[in-house]
Amino acid sequence: MQYMALAIQTVFFLCSTLLAPGQNGSRQLVTSSGSPRVSPVMVIGFVGGFVRHDNMVHSGVQLAQHLRRDYPSDICVEVFENRRRERAHQEILRLLDTNRDGRLSVEEKHSARIIIYGMSWGGAETVMLAQELEKDGIPVLLTVQVDSISKIRQNDAVIPSNVAEAINFYQPHGLLHGQPNIRAADTARTRIIGNLRFDYENHPIECDQYPWYDRVFAKSHTEIECDPSVWKQVELLIRSKLPPATPGTSTESPNL
Repeated sequence: MQYMALAIQTVFFLCSTLLAPGQNGSRQLVTSSGSPRVSPVMVIGFVGGFVRHDNMVHSGVQLAQHLRRDYPSDICVEVFENRRRERAHQEILRLLDTNRDGRLSVEEKHSARIIIYGMSWGGAETVMLAQELEKDGIPVLLTVQVDSISKIRQNDAVIPSNVAEAINFYQPHGLLHGQPNIRAADTARTRIIGNLRFDYENHPIECDQYPWYDRVFAKSHTEIECDPSVWKQVELLIRSKLPPATPGTSTESPNL
């Protein structure tokens, strides 16, 4: 019943959301012949813990691979270790500087189409990066937090006003458990799609590819990270902000 309710909620959201133009899958800028250079839509992901950005065991890395497969040149997709937030920030600024003059104009800032997602410490870094972009005057389309855990002196509960929409997936059990309630700093500017609770006490998830110590000492935290139902919803939300996939590519995600 829990998964059915969440699926219904996601379908309702997708039906009520207009597709936004563009997004990313490579580092190159995509332009039409004779048209001005425009920044790509950017999908920025943060992995949790001490996970490498290219570790394909982890669902957030797999999600990026799905998007790169279906959008080989239309969007820019990058995954970062959670300690690399400033690198992600600088990459965004670089891509937005379409005329390469070393500074961002108001037009370049307002043309930004950015989606940020993250797991665990990466969920908190999602909010921290959005806050940095708010200081820059750069809007964010969507933030997605999965069992978000903040570091010292971080607040991953308040979504800054430059974010149009935000959603939070969490589970409440174990030593490591996610932020249960995100809220908007300005409800007139940010829509909180929901705080979606998952409980694996009676519905455990097999995470055989994850290290044994994760499965023992952070059992539920690991289960939400490898739960296909969570990450399929995350991917659907992100794809709702993208244009149609390149003709000839599949829009169906393989099993996570």
